[in-house]
This record gives sequence, C-alpha cells and structure tokens, in this order.
Amino acid sequence: MSTLQRITEIEEEIAKTQKNKATEYHIGRLKARMSQLKQELLTQTAKKQGGSGIGFDVQKTGHARVGLVGFPSVGKSSILVKLTAARSAVAEYEFTTLTAIPGTIFYKDTKIQLVDLPGIIEGAKDNRGKGRQVIATARTSDLLLIVLDATKSLDMKRKIEHELEGFGMRLNKRIPQIKLVKRERGGISLQANTELKFLNEALVTSILAEYKIFNADINVQQADATVDELIDVIEGNRVYMPALYVVNKIDSITIEELDLLNELPNWVPISCKQGWNMDELLEKIWLKLGMIRIYTRPRGGAPDLQEPVILRKRRGPTTVECFCESIHKDLILKMKSAIVWGRSTKHLGQRVGKQHVLSDEDVVTIMTL
Repeated sequence: MSTLQRITEIEEEIAKTQKNKATEYHIGRLKARMSQLKQELLTQTAKKQGGSGIGFDVQKTGHARVGLVGFPSVGKSSILVKLTAARSAVAEYEFTTLTAIPGTIFYKDTKIQLVDLPGIIEGAKDNRGKGRQVIATARTSDLLLIVLDATKSLDMKRKIEHELEGFGMRLNKRIPQIKLVKRERGGISLQANTELKFLNEALVTSILAEYKIFNADINVQQADATVDELIDVIEGNRVYMPALYVVNKIDSITIEELDLLNELPNWVPISCKQGWNMDELLEKIWLKLGMIRIYTRPRGGAPDLQEPVILRKRRGPTTVECFCESIHKDLILKMKSAIVWGRSTKHLGQRVGKQHVLSDEDVVTIMTL
C-alpha cells in the first residue's frame, strides 16, 4: 500500500469513528500516524525532485512578501496587475500563469512584494499540478491572499485550506502555547497552569509513543490546547501565517450575497474588472502584515520624514528595543534613553525606556551613553 493510500485509509477511519471519551486515545494516535505519513510523503516528493528546495526561485524583496493563492481562473493575475506595475498574463481560461510572477506594491512608504502563484488544484499537497512548488513558495510569504470567485461555491475556501494544511501551513491560527523538552529518562511529565479541556497525561503519553518519545516534559499554557496542536509542536515544522480571503467578481452577485460576505472576518470582497474595493484591500493587507513606520530624528536636528524604519509586529509589541535592533544590534547596548513624539506618548517629546511600545508614524531620537 502506498503512503497516500495509507493516509486516505486513516482519514476514512477517523471520519467514521464516533467522537467521545472512549475513542479519544484511538483518534489521537490515528492523527499522529497520519501526520507522520504526510511528512513521509513530503520527503518522498522532495527526493524525487532532487532536494527539499522545491519552490519557485523568486528572490524576496521589499519589507514583506504577500502570496496570491487560489484555484485557476479566479483573478489572481488581475489583482497583481491592478496593485503593482508587474505584467502578468490575464485571460478567461485556466492556467494562464505557469510560474511565479512578482510585483511591488508601494503603500505608506513601504515596499510590499506581491507574488502571483500558478493556480493550484485539488491534490496539490500530493504534488498534482506543480502543487508542491506553489505551496512551498507560498510558505515563504508573510501573508497569503487566498483568492476566491464570488460566482462559484465558497466551498472552494475549505478545499484550499485543506491543501495548505496538508503542507504544514496554519492560517490565522495562534502558535500553540505548548513546550516539549525531551529527556533521557523519567517518563512523560505533563504540567499545566490550568485545567485542560482536551488533553490529559494518558492521552499525551499515547501520542508521544507514536513518535517513539518516552521521556519528556510537556508544559501546556492554554486550557483549550488540542491533540492537533500537540502534534504540530511535536512535528515542529509548521508555519503560522495570517491570511485574507479575497472574493473577486462581486460585480456578478446580488447585494444580499455581498452583505453576507461583508460580515465575515478576514474577508475582502472586490471586483478587479470594475476596480471596486481595491483601496480597502490595500489597507487590510497593510493591517494584516502589522507594519508600522518609525521616523528617526537626530539629536538636536529635524526628523527625517522621507525614509522611515519599517517594523513588523510579530509575536509581541513593537518596542524601542525592537527599533534599535533593526538599526544595529549594538545600538541597544549604547542606549541611555529615547525621546519619542507621536501617538504612543502622553506628551510630545516624552523620554522613555527600551520597553516603551511604539505606534505607527512615531518619531524617535535615541540618546546614547
């Protein structure tokens, strides 16, 4: 039996197994086996293609990269042409784009690379239609725009998510607050700062056994941590990425249907053909990337409002320390204090420390020792 057949068999068994307390250990172990088989499938494909670097060769430029992903003929190339100066073939038939085509968005003093990827098809995670190349390049993005066709079933959203999930991508999901430390002896120790809803020591031990891990400390910091999140931490190769669902061709649907789309989180309805809502798309890209502009001001001089330092909110707040590190790694060691003008301060020219949280368009002077 091939690896793909074994994965399908396990998926079917999970689907037909009733979910209750009595079956949670069985389902947990099945999920662990399936995850290992999927990783094995990725390795097999990489070897056939001559290595693990199977994405399209697109040099990353600008302050952030945004990937355009979707099934064929949904309007990805049209979005690229509308938002950048890049040229990409646009046609009414499928598979117009056969390789990755980059362009640059100039917005709020930042340069954002937008990459139009070939349309993926069902089975992309199993390498149908250059699927692995497309998804491997998508994994290098800082944000994904998942493009859907408003005139077709929005069930396509679930299908694309399934393909991306199968390649280790987690869209709009938090990084699990679970720490795993392997040890040489002592068995499995599960620690938590709160009562766990879905995990317990016996279940965790059984899942770890599937990975031949018999001695480890597991520390869980979230009450609702799931089996799937535990498996993700064990595998250790997941990518947690923000995503926007861009619904194109809204000029072809009713007002009632459009109202429903407007109520959904992380959705942006647009019409490339009519040029509708493109400004909102740009603003949501900016917000989702979490970028802020910080302008520098030399001591006793005027602020430089032409070339801001671009910072991105990643796993925590953007502080003065982050600002210093983005300029030079040794600057924070020389810093005595900072003077900040902008929305993050209580008054103009406020003297702050390295943990002060900055806001977009703040002006900063670093006072050194």
